[in-house]
Amino acid sequence: MKTIIEAVEKKQRPIKAVQFGEGNFLRAFIDYQIDVMNEKAGFNGDVMMVQPLERGMGDMINAQNGLYTTVLRGIEDGKEVEELRPITSVRGCLNPYTQYDEYIALADNPDLRFIFSNTTEAGIAYDPSVKKDDKPQNSFPGKITAFLYRRYVTFGGDRSKGLVFIPCELIDKNGIMLRKYVLQHAADWQLEEDFTKWIDESCDFCCSLVDRIVPGYPRAEAAEICERLGYQDNLLDSAEKFLFWAIEYQKKSYEDELPTGKAGLNVVWTPDMTFYRTRKVRILNGTHTMSVLAAYQTGLNTVEECMKSDLVSKFMHEGLFNEIIPSMDGDKDLLTSYAGDVLNRFRNPYIVHLLLSISLNSTSKFKTRDLPSLLGYVEKNGKLPKVLVFSLASLISFYEGKRIENGALIGNRNGEEYKIMDSPEVLEKFASLYSREYCCNGKKAATVASEILGMESWWGMDLRTVEGLEEMVKDDLEAIWTKGMTEAMKALLEK
Repeated sequence: MKTIIEAVEKKQRPIKAVQFGEGNFLRAFIDYQIDVMNEKAGFNGDVMMVQPLERGMGDMINAQNGLYTTVLRGIEDGKEVEELRPITSVRGCLNPYTQYDEYIALADNPDLRFIFSNTTEAGIAYDPSVKKDDKPQNSFPGKITAFLYRRYVTFGGDRSKGLVFIPCELIDKNGIMLRKYVLQHAADWQLEEDFTKWIDESCDFCCSLVDRIVPGYPRAEAAEICERLGYQDNLLDSAEKFLFWAIEYQKKSYEDELPTGKAGLNVVWTPDMTFYRTRKVRILNGTHTMSVLAAYQTGLNTVEECMKSDLVSKFMHEGLFNEIIPSMDGDKDLLTSYAGDVLNRFRNPYIVHLLLSISLNSTSKFKTRDLPSLLGYVEKNGKLPKVLVFSLASLISFYEGKRIENGALIGNRNGEEYKIMDSPEVLEKFASLYSREYCCNGKKAATVASEILGMESWWGMDLRTVEGLEEMVKDDLEAIWTKGMTEAMKALLEK
């Protein structure tokens, strides 16, 4: 079988972007989009990857000359679809720990305009120990400060040689935080004032919100996929077909330079992405958190199984369209269409999402993802949303366990033990609560509901102050514990 280098033609273009991070996500998200922009919108640019850590995938990427194939799969118009796309937009990958001179010389490239990154949530952080003369700086903001200073010196402070940063790390205000730490390092290193002015006037640090599930290397199917492709590719990268990217610019939209719209990509340039962040958190993440704990207690194990279950899919649909969306502000058409996309993504048979994996830290997830919808629904409608309240009761019943082993509370589903993962405080509270003896019918549900809803440190408020909520959660818990989750859910949806 041919190698990918032998099979796929590669054109060399100017390096217009540097990317800190060489993992599966950026390869299926940023580099894929640049490849599409090269093909459809005349971007005519390559990406040079940089390993943010000393160890990484750089050698593998260079061994294939930056070439790899994205395996995109999903559901469109009710049908399974697949796209196998060779990516030719990556020039290669540099390791700044072993190739420092070559790496820092990227700053001297007059064609360079964009910096992308995904250095994990911990990557955009301030480390006061990094120094200007480190080769390289260990932290990502430290590397960026030194990189920018090199560019500033090389071009004599030319205001036309600034860079546009679009970080993809999953933290709020990622661009603003990166800029803050860069300026802090510049102050720490006592760099000249004109350098700081150059950053302010010439560079832009955009915030961004990414949305694409990327499982990565499809190990079980790799041989079969390579057989179909007709070449060996050791860097296959699988992802869902769906893609969304909100870019919050600080100065101006850069779509004239990064032609996402012309390429037909699902990208929004906006001065304020609050709506899109809220939409993702409350609809995508919120529907997950609302449904998975109840679904697991009915005997299901994956999101795909949830979508194939008439009962659970009805529960999800009811909660999403009749409670979550009505609780939200903003364009209802945009909310509804995104919700439809989300359900299609949940149906994707190529993405295996285990419910127990999604259940991690469900208390904090419920607070950020579902509680705003529950309270928003009450505010807008003057009554409690039955599905969201039931999902809170389902969380409480899912966390039923009496012993903690190796940092996990042990629950029981029809004789089968499962691990409940959360903060020690949360697990200890539930273990203590469920270890008590409850002598008469109704006392257990009432006590548990009252104590959990009263945990102000968890929810940011005493939920017992929400009129009717404590009573409704108690009733739902009694239904779950007397009838079983499946029958309790059926009865709820018949109301």
